Amino acid sequence: MVLLAEDDPAIADPLSRALQREGYEVEVVADGPSALEATAEQRVDLLVLDLGLPGMDGLEVCRRLRASGTELPVLMLTARTDEVDFVVGLDAGADDYVAKPFRLAELLARIRALLRRRVPEVLESGGIRMDLGARLVTVDGREVQLANKEFELLRVLMTRAGQVVSRDEILAEVWNDLESKTSKTLDMHMSWLRRKLAIATEDAGGKQADGERKIATVRGVGFRFNAE
Repeated sequence: MVLLAEDDPAIADPLSRALQREGYEVEVVADGPSALEATAEQRVDLLVLDLGLPGMDGLEVCRRLRASGTELPVLMLTARTDEVDFVVGLDAGADDYVAKPFRLAELLARIRALLRRRVPEVLESGGIRMDLGARLVTVDGREVQLANKEFELLRVLMTRAGQVVSRDEILAEVWNDLESKTSKTLDMHMSWLRRKLAIATEDAGGKQADGERKIATVRGVGFRFNAE
């Protein structure tokens, strides 16, 4: 469950809906004491924490959580952009820090990155196996050599197998830089990844076309990893 501690409905409502569309269970609270109470009473996988909460600010909430010994991932949101505030937030125990206004795709990518620590070390679907710790990919038992970005692309898609992942979300999570990276960059790396999976599928006794179809293009939206 993702706990969203944000007192501004103009931010909390659309962000909550976006998280629910991603498949997360979401609870929204609007003040610091309620955030602390919710983390104590429920199983929370991630806390998205506004710095300027009423009742108790985000820094104090974070400090109290860390003092209690919890390792709950905390993503802090703030309208402040001063580097000192950024450092203070991290010193208080936040795992990541996003300044408002933020791009939704980038924020969702940061959230997935923090939740990844709870993702199994091995992803397996459709004959493809990813050992995230060893950074090893096999197709029907045969190892596939992937470059770093190709590996990350496959990880993003397999983590959400069967779901469409938008181009902006992939760019934000794999390159973490929406300004300098373009869809052309993404298409180029995706083409290389598809080709390597196709060759590996053929080497394993399957049809190259089957390997190419593992990753489907959803026109105008993004890509989907086909689990079957």
